Amino acid sequence: MTKDEWAPLLEELGERRSANQQMGGPEKVARYRDGGRVEARSRIAEFLDPGTFVEIGTLAGPDAIPSDAFVAGHGLVDGGPVLVGAEDFTVAGGSIGTSAASKRHRLAQLALQERVPLVMMLEGAGHRATNALEGHRPAPNDLQAMADLAGYVPTVAIVTGPSAGHGALAAPLSDFVIMVEQHASLFTAGPPLVRASLGEVVDKESLGGSAVHAVQSGVAHNVAGSVPEAFAQARRYLSYLPRNAWSRPTPTSPDEEERELVDILEMIPPNDRQPYDMRPVLDLVFDTDSVWEIQPQHGTSILTALVRLGGQPMAVVANQPMILAGSIDVAAAEKAARFIEITSSFHLPLVQLADNPGVLAGSASERAGILRSSARMFAAQRRAGVPKFHVTLRKAFGFGSSVMGMNSFDNQTVSLAFPGVTLGGIPAGVGGRTAKASSEMQEALTANEAAGPWRLAASVTYDEIIDPRELRNALLAAARLATARLTEPVEPKARVGYLP
Repeated sequence: MTKDEWAPLLEELGERRSANQQMGGPEKVARYRDGGRVEARSRIAEFLDPGTFVEIGTLAGPDAIPSDAFVAGHGLVDGGPVLVGAEDFTVAGGSIGTSAASKRHRLAQLALQERVPLVMMLEGAGHRATNALEGHRPAPNDLQAMADLAGYVPTVAIVTGPSAGHGALAAPLSDFVIMVEQHASLFTAGPPLVRASLGEVVDKESLGGSAVHAVQSGVAHNVAGSVPEAFAQARRYLSYLPRNAWSRPTPTSPDEEERELVDILEMIPPNDRQPYDMRPVLDLVFDTDSVWEIQPQHGTSILTALVRLGGQPMAVVANQPMILAGSIDVAAAEKAARFIEITSSFHLPLVQLADNPGVLAGSASERAGILRSSARMFAAQRRAGVPKFHVTLRKAFGFGSSVMGMNSFDNQTVSLAFPGVTLGGIPAGVGGRTAKASSEMQEALTANEAAGPWRLAASVTYDEIIDPRELRNALLAAARLATARLTEPVEPKARVGYLP
C-alpha cells in the first residue's frame, strides 16, 4: 500500500479523533469553564507531568457521545507512571455508558497488572439510563476491579463536581479521597431521585457536599479549595507512598539532624488534665515541613498524619488532647483503623503517640458502637506488620493504651514514655470506688497511679523513659535499628481473617 493509499484511512482516523476530543462541544465547554470548573482533558493534563498524557479508548462509545463521557489513559507524576480517568460532565452529564464501563474496568485492570497507582476524577451522574435499552454481555465492572486493588497499588479519587450512584462508589473504594469545596458532592442518588423516592427536598451540598463527607461521614479525607489544590494534594499523597506494595516508600534527601527539642517543654504541660494541641508537637518532632494531616475534620480526637523522619516516610497516629481530652470515639477509632490498614499495606512505619484517658465512655458512645470500633483499631495496629514506635506522653488508660500500641510483646521496635505519665486500667479514684476499696487500698491505688512509669520501666515494659526533649533523637535511633526491615525486599501484605 502506497502513501497515497494510506491517506483516506489516516484522514478518517484524524477526523474521528478530533470529533471525540471535542467533549461536549465549544459552547458546553465554555459554559462549564465560566462556572469556574476545569473540563476533563485539561484536568488530566494539569494533574500529570507536562506532556506525558497518553490516552486510551479515545474512540470508545457512540458517535454522538465523544469518548463515551470518560477520558482515560496514563502519564507520569513526579516521573513515575500513573493511570488516570476523568468523567466528562460536558458529555451526557458524565454518565457511565457501556463503553465507558469497559474503559473504567480496563484502567483498574491495568493498575494491578502494571503495578501503578490509579487516580479517578469524579463528577458524573452514574449509570446512563439508556444503557437499559442496549444489548450488552455480562462483564466485570470497575468496582470489582477497584476492590481487588486494595493493598496492592495506591488509589486516589478526586471529586471535582457532583458524583452519584455507581461513579460515586469509586470514592469509598479508594485509599484517599479529595473533594473540591463548593463544587464536589457525593451521593448514592441525587436530589431529584431523593425527592421522588422519599419526598425529601434537599440540595446537593446538604445531601453530599464536602461538609457532609469530610466532617460527618468520613467518606472524604481532605478538602481542597480549588482543582489545582486538589491535584497538589493528590501528588503529595502519592509522594509518601511506593508505586505498589511490591516496593517500599522512597526516602527523600534525609534530614537526619539530631536535635534537642527545647520548645517541647512549653508545648506539653506535665499536668495531664491540661489540654494542649498535638499538631505543633508533630511539626517539631518530624522533618521540617513534612507533616501532612489526613482527614483533619473527621474523628478529631485522633490525628492521622503522613510524615518524614530522617527522610523516611512514616505514618503517625496521635491522640489530640484538645478534643475530648484525647478520648477515642467511634469516628476517631474508625479513621485510625483504616489509616493504619492502608499505610501498613504500603510498608510505612507506624508511630503511635498516646495521651488519652481511654476510649470514650457513655451511653451515646456505646450505642454508636465504640466497642467494635476500638476493637477494629486495636486489630489494625496489631496486624500492621511494620516497624512500630510507641510513645506514652502523659496518660494512657484502659483500652485507650492498647489501641495506641502500649502492649508488651507486640513487635514494637521501641516503646518509650515521658516521666510523670499516668497509667492504669481505669483512673484510681473511680476504680477504688467501683471496687468498694478500703481507705488503705484506695491510698495504694492512688499512689500507684501517681508513681508514673517507673514500675513499668523496672520490668522493661517500656524500653526507656526519656526526657521529652530527646523524642526526635530517640525515634531516629529506632529508625536506624529498623534499617533492615525498611530496606529488604517486600511483598504485598497477606490478609488472613477479618477485622472485628
